[in-house]
Amino acid sequence: MNLRELVSALNDFASPALAESWDNVGLLVEPSPPHTVKTLLLTNDLTEEVMEEAVQKKADLVLSYHPPIFTPLKRVTWKTWKERLVVRALENRIGIYSPHTAYDAIPHGVNNWLAKGLGACTSVPLHPSTAPSSPAEGTHRVEFCADAEHLDAVLFKIKDIPEISCLTTLTARVEGEEQTRVSLNCSQKALLEVVALLSQNSLLHHKTEILLLQKPLLPHTGMGRLCTLSEPVSLSDVIERIKGHLQLPHIRVAVGTGRTLESPVKKAALCAGSGSSVLKGTEADLYLTGEMSHHDVLDAVANGISVILCEHSNTERGFLSELRDTLAIHLQNKINIIVSEKDRDPLQV
Repeated sequence: MNLRELVSALNDFASPALAESWDNVGLLVEPSPPHTVKTLLLTNDLTEEVMEEAVQKKADLVLSYHPPIFTPLKRVTWKTWKERLVVRALENRIGIYSPHTAYDAIPHGVNNWLAKGLGACTSVPLHPSTAPSSPAEGTHRVEFCADAEHLDAVLFKIKDIPEISCLTTLTARVEGEEQTRVSLNCSQKALLEVVALLSQNSLLHHKTEILLLQKPLLPHTGMGRLCTLSEPVSLSDVIERIKGHLQLPHIRVAVGTGRTLESPVKKAALCAGSGSSVLKGTEADLYLTGEMSHHDVLDAVANGISVILCEHSNTERGFLSELRDTLAIHLQNKINIIVSEKDRDPLQV
């Protein structure tokens, strides 16, 4: 596939608009076009060892779940390992694409895969995603009626206010008089200026309606998951299930106050990777994630919530095999998709 065609297909699979605002997702490194992709290498982390593997396996594109370019690069030299990744990628005509939190949000993504380790359960996002392209721009819609005497002057002043969009006018008959109905979308900041302007004329202000524009929530899409198990199981059973699902000999466990390893787990909140901010404040029997700060673990335990930590990328990497199969179907088997054999969590127990 042509790289740009492939990137479009990957964006359809998981829209970059679903990623967190702080994230850096999408195509990060692009060889000069045209660039044909025959082999796609999947990895959780793009390390220098994985880049060497990509070169040896003649990959044309690396899909790295974590973005190897996160903070801005001021130069591209041989000095630091992330700069060297970019140099080697371009020298060997290898593109780099990263989905990161877009894959966390989607219903067929990382968190849903992690939830399978709990056994039979139903799940809902802890922080649901909103539709990225709906409604139109702005946070508020302002509508008011004006007669011919005031219309031109008001519109002239409104057009000077920044962050206003979708300004429309429509002739209407109000209380037997012909007037113009004005509708506009604006930001929270612009709303204050619009209201201040309309307040200068008591007649306009009296006929003003302000609507809050809220984007609809997307079903089964968002950050984290709150999982309700079909049948309660003991914490020790959940531990064994998670170890089996992630294929780990060891995980870390903090037992909640007043709980034991035999205490039942009915509700589990989970977040792949680093889950403190996503899980915080959620009522559950168990928190499952890769890593949490010491003090966040103490808070959870004090509230009677047990915590399972598996190390950051161990809660994500196993998804790559499932991703390979689902992407193959999505891309109609047009390219060869392989999973890195060199990718691994940097920590060992």
